[in-house]
Amino acid sequence: MAASVDVVEFQLGEEHYALDIQIAREIVEMMPITPLPRAPRYLAGIINLRGEITNIIDLRDLLGLPGSERVENQKIVVLMPDVAGGSNVGIIVDDVHSVVSIRDEQIERINDGITSSISSYVKAIIKMGSDGGGKAKTLIIWLDVQKVIGDLGHYQSAP
Repeated sequence: MAASVDVVEFQLGEEHYALDIQIAREIVEMMPITPLPRAPRYLAGIINLRGEITNIIDLRDLLGLPGSERVENQKIVVLMPDVAGGSNVGIIVDDVHSVVSIRDEQIERINDGITSSISSYVKAIIKMGSDGGGKAKTLIIWLDVQKVIGDLGHYQSAP
């Protein structure tokens, strides 16, 4: 039997993305975010989540994706503290769809080449469903969110 892995499927704009389920602590409804002065653009601000100050990152801005109108179903995916070196971090996504079990044959690894600048943040492309002709109906970009957030830490701590 083929091995499978669970991911959280979410949406930014029209595109579908995924992240490893083990790095997601919880998913909360959008709430008011307090902006911080002189914060980088991708840092939307902070929230008080059950007594814990949590940094909120606008994933769309961080990934250089075009902005969109405010979306009704926006959620905050709160990450496990070890993803961000012990800090409480949440990422804003337009919607969270579900937890999906992915089989090996649905995963298409990205090789370097034209995509080398993005491939460090993209673990793979997940092919979901089929149109009967063997072609995937939906492509989900499986992000290495831990690397995206980790690189922020290195960037900020640089002298």
